[in-house]
Amino acid sequence: MAIDVAAIRAHFPALTRLHHGNPVAYFDGPGGTQVPRAVVESMSDYLYSHNANTHWNYPTSRETDEAIARARQALADFLNASPREIVFGANMTTITFHLARALGRGWKAGDEVIVTELDHHANVAPWQAIARDFGIRLRMVRMDPTSGQLDWDALKNAFSSRTRLLAIGAASNALGTITDVKAAAAVAHAAGALCFVDAVHYAPHMLVDVRHIECDFLACSAYKFYGPHVGVLFGRGELLAALDVPKLAPAPEEAPDRMETGTQNHEGIVGAAAAVDFLAALGRGDDRRARLLDGFSGLHAEGKRLLRRLWEGLGQDPRVCLYGVAPDTPRTPTIAFTVKGIPSGSVVTRLAERGIFASHGDFYAATVVERLGVGSEGLVRAGCACYTSEIEVDRLIEGITTMKSN
Repeated sequence: MAIDVAAIRAHFPALTRLHHGNPVAYFDGPGGTQVPRAVVESMSDYLYSHNANTHWNYPTSRETDEAIARARQALADFLNASPREIVFGANMTTITFHLARALGRGWKAGDEVIVTELDHHANVAPWQAIARDFGIRLRMVRMDPTSGQLDWDALKNAFSSRTRLLAIGAASNALGTITDVKAAAAVAHAAGALCFVDAVHYAPHMLVDVRHIECDFLACSAYKFYGPHVGVLFGRGELLAALDVPKLAPAPEEAPDRMETGTQNHEGIVGAAAAVDFLAALGRGDDRRARLLDGFSGLHAEGKRLLRRLWEGLGQDPRVCLYGVAPDTPRTPTIAFTVKGIPSGSVVTRLAERGIFASHGDFYAATVVERLGVGSEGLVRAGCACYTSEIEVDRLIEGITTMKSN
């Protein structure tokens, strides 16, 4: 299905903003997307009309329970899971720290966790913490800085009889590289280990299917796919039920509630479900999952087209160094680059003066930037979202190619 970008853009009030007289072009989606009107309205409706705590015998409490149940179903459809396998939390980082501690309680000193150099540190630091606290050994799999891809031989050789978990990213938030996490999960399971997938950067661009991946856990964040600041964890039902999770004694014991420490962000959970429904409305089909599949097919095709235009346009400037895999390789529409003679921080500041909002630095993928050797200013990152137009891509290209070196 072809995506009507103009129709999509009409849902995003943020796109009416002007900066120095220029309409703002948001290329900062990899750090957090803009939000459609329907998502904000769903959150306002909850807060104005249904706001309460859960599990009590009066209408607004029952309405809150029902709203959370509907949200679990929406996110289950989004990930192709069961609602009982959907956990909500503050963000992916917090959820992963929580999960890591629960898993670590069941492991022994000398057991091993594998992480990768390609990952955001939200999928490294939690495992480093339990390595320190429980005597777990951490193995780091290298990336190839030339290709921006994982070293698969190094990954396969990292497993041992003591490996308990592989923590791996589905897509690099710095370079856009998509990693075959289904193949990685198969390697982990063959070694008797679990597989945790960080899908934060993947989920806005490729529809997640946890049954196809056959992972044990997967985390993503709604604010990367047009929702509010809420994290989502998928965990296989039997694993969520058995985890030695830190919790209050009176709190529910059944999964998934047992994973959700304290009172949750109810309005954010409602907004996350509304974001899924917004994405589903971009496609056609007999049910929400079918509409999501159809809509994401169109989003991926449009993102790939814009990425190629951006890659080829920037590549014409001899000062620009592009990092990561080429457009025809599995990747998201996120591009990372540097401009010779202009620090990355200065590049994004000067783009912002033209109403073009992009990011610079290491994006918490610090190891990636270190391996690329680009220096303390890091990379310039520009990501295409569902609302990115061809005109905006051309504005970004022009902003770089006409930028004078220091």
